Amino acid sequence: MGSYNTYKTQLIECTLALSEGGFFGGKKGTGGNLSMRVEGEEKFVITPSSFPYNQLTPEKMCVMDFDGNQLEGDLKPSVESGMHLIAYKNRPDVNAVIHTHQIYASMFAVLNMPIPPLFDEVTLHIGHIVDVIPYGLSGSEELAANTAKLLENTCHCYLIQNHGALTLGPTLDQAWMNVEFLEKTAKVYQGALATGNKVNQIPDDIIELMKALRKG
Repeated sequence: MGSYNTYKTQLIECTLALSEGGFFGGKKGTGGNLSMRVEGEEKFVITPSSFPYNQLTPEKMCVMDFDGNQLEGDLKPSVESGMHLIAYKNRPDVNAVIHTHQIYASMFAVLNMPIPPLFDEVTLHIGHIVDVIPYGLSGSEELAANTAKLLENTCHCYLIQNHGALTLGPTLDQAWMNVEFLEKTAKVYQGALATGNKVNQIPDDIIELMKALRKG
């Protein structure tokens, strides 16, 4: 267990901060889940299912392999572990996955409306589109399969239809920052749409530049 403790403690710290910030839809909810890829191994560490965040300890965290087997943890892994696994299998650039129920992003999830690129610095980090993963029941193979179909766009943020958001990153800190970038963008987009005026996305040449910089 000791070899995974660093991953576990980092995930607990991030989970508590996001919960306190209301990114899981409520400060007492258990609806979000976080994971990290284990460097050099086909394994990942993930939060347990339906367990109070403020009671998390390293022993409660789960270690999974890429065949979906649980290797460590006193509790069942998150019901969304399949979605996390799909992200790691399809995106070698991704080392951390965060699933949230953040309010403003969730507005667009229930509208089934992608969020366009509105800010260059945000686009640089999260990608050129926040697309919508088609609906699938929470924890289902259908949802994992729907997620896999969109991951090839190489972006780091997605909406999950009638559910919430999925955020990726090369590191846990970057995934955490992307969660905040997504909420900022969703909040601004919602407010801008509410005015009834045209919402301008960043110019196409800048979008292409941000794509190139992200690949570089």
